[in-house]
Amino acid sequence: MISFSVGKYKDEVLCDVMLMHATHLLLGRPWQFDRKTKHDGFKNMYSLEKDGKIYTLAPLTSKQAYEDQIQLKKNYEEEHSDSAKIEEQAEQHGENVRKSENKVSHELKTKGDKVSTLRKLEEGHNQKEKKIEGRPKVERERKGEKRKVCRKSR
Repeated sequence: MISFSVGKYKDEVLCDVMLMHATHLLLGRPWQFDRKTKHDGFKNMYSLEKDGKIYTLAPLTSKQAYEDQIQLKKNYEEEHSDSAKIEEQAEQHGENVRKSENKVSHELKTKGDKVSTLRKLEEGHNQKEKKIEGRPKVERERKGEKRKVCRKSR
């Protein structure tokens, strides 16, 4: 059921709905039959009785049709300018996200470089320790004693 009003006339009609840019209601023969309308083909007017009142539905004048078209155009432009603003905001948000991702990526790369440098230093240290461990025990002890002696004598 679709509720509509034309001037003071208000009614409900069961109908098929189509998506349109314009807001027109096409009332066909079933509605005409159900409401027992009378059509004046010369004046292009419909007359009908509802709830004890007689209504006459007339088409818009040229001026009214023109104003209606201007209003529809204005609404259409506002609707599309809003969607353009939303698209622009979404694009800006996407750009901000890309900048953040690039920054994080750079930070991770920098930290990765630092980690790899620390690993290389650690490997070098481990290799030196292995070389020391590979020497005979006596030599290691002598070096340790010399160090101890040197420390005591100071």
